[in-house]
Amino acid sequence: MDWIVLLPPVLAIVLALWTRQVYLALIVGLWLGTTILQDGNPIAGLRELGDQIVLVFQDAGNTRVILFCLLVGGLVALVQASGGVAGFIAWAQQRGLGRTRRSAEVLAWAVGMIIFVESSITCLVVGAVSRPFFDRLQLPREKLAYYCDATSAPVCMMIPLNGWGAYVLGLLAAQGVVSGAVVLLAESLLYNFYCILVILFTLLLAVSGWGFGAMRRAEVRASKTGDVIRPGARPLISEEITELKPLPGAGENARNLLIPLSVMVVMIFVGLWITGEGDITQGSGSTAVFWAVGIAIVAAMVLYAFPRKSHGGRPVMKIGESTDLVLRGSAGLVGVTVLIVLAFALGQVSRELEMGPYLVGMVGSGRGAWWMPALIFLVAGFISFTLGSSWATFAILIPIALPLASGLDMPLALFLGAVLSGGVFGDHASPLSDTTIISSMSAACDHVDHVNTQLPYALLMAVCSLVGFLIAGAIV
Repeated sequence: MDWIVLLPPVLAIVLALWTRQVYLALIVGLWLGTTILQDGNPIAGLRELGDQIVLVFQDAGNTRVILFCLLVGGLVALVQASGGVAGFIAWAQQRGLGRTRRSAEVLAWAVGMIIFVESSITCLVVGAVSRPFFDRLQLPREKLAYYCDATSAPVCMMIPLNGWGAYVLGLLAAQGVVSGAVVLLAESLLYNFYCILVILFTLLLAVSGWGFGAMRRAEVRASKTGDVIRPGARPLISEEITELKPLPGAGENARNLLIPLSVMVVMIFVGLWITGEGDITQGSGSTAVFWAVGIAIVAAMVLYAFPRKSHGGRPVMKIGESTDLVLRGSAGLVGVTVLIVLAFALGQVSRELEMGPYLVGMVGSGRGAWWMPALIFLVAGFISFTLGSSWATFAILIPIALPLASGLDMPLALFLGAVLSGGVFGDHASPLSDTTIISSMSAACDHVDHVNTQLPYALLMAVCSLVGFLIAGAIV
């Protein structure tokens, strides 16, 4: 009956996709998991469910991510009400950006490629910059959410000058790979087929306008009816925030958006440098993004409070108005915050059930086989999909994959690439992943709609990656 440890996350995912009630699905999956932990006692499982939710906040990294999500709502409200978003749209269109559907999609892809310091920040910036263009051009929010998601974890892993790279290097060091860890990580990127394919595929979609499946249906809906979200959808950020108009007299000025966002991006590096004690590759990603969005809010409030000649010597908004907007914006993201807390709790329960080691045990450590990298990719993808965490998958599988590669006399870089590819694939596709949730939030999209529309694309790239690992395993 060891297979029963798979049921909680799998049930949560299936229920979320089937019923579209993602909160209920997570609670049911979590309750099943805590009931299993309590030897099948549903009453004791219910009590354990509450304890697991409280335990989420004992992890400082979890708490910082949760607070980050709330603060994001405040920042979005500020830049909307200050006229920064409207000003940026006007500024970009004067320069020929975002005037056509193709240029708006390429802009979203390019912003995602540039902001590679942290996956959550990538989602936020792509959504904040591109959502007004997508809405004006009647491009569906589902597609914007896909750009947010597809350029977050895949790009951060392919350009690992960030917390992602530092984390993997730390796991390699724990396996005794110290002097050659950077070289090994660099070589593994050549085998990171999923990330490479997703980045190229997303650019192809942006340039060609091609699509299929649920995403194509969403595009047809938006272009024909003007509904950028599905009728009856429940965006993860309330419309009163996304549709917030500039305050009377605020005007339209792009710098009201660009300066706070620039402060946020710069503070990511500063935060990584401080927490890494001078080495940004060793810094804390969760701390850096928390500091960055908080300082960006303060910078925005100060910027808007200064009197301006263009406003007749008046500020864009007073500190009191800014404070009210921050609170109002944060309130608009209570839903996504609850979602992330439940996803974190389910991940905790899955780890306590030792789901990862159970799946790893299914791989075994038998004799060398050309198909082993492909199998590692599949197992990594399934673990990451069900846990909703690529980092947890890396921690579980890297200690298994590297010794296995050595024992089979196969390249370490190939096996590491398989782990990284599979982990990012599961993280990208899973409705439980924080980047998937934040992408839905940033694009103001229904979370289940985002998952349903991007899953066919993610699966297509996964199949192509699987073929790549089969070929690589056969020829190396």
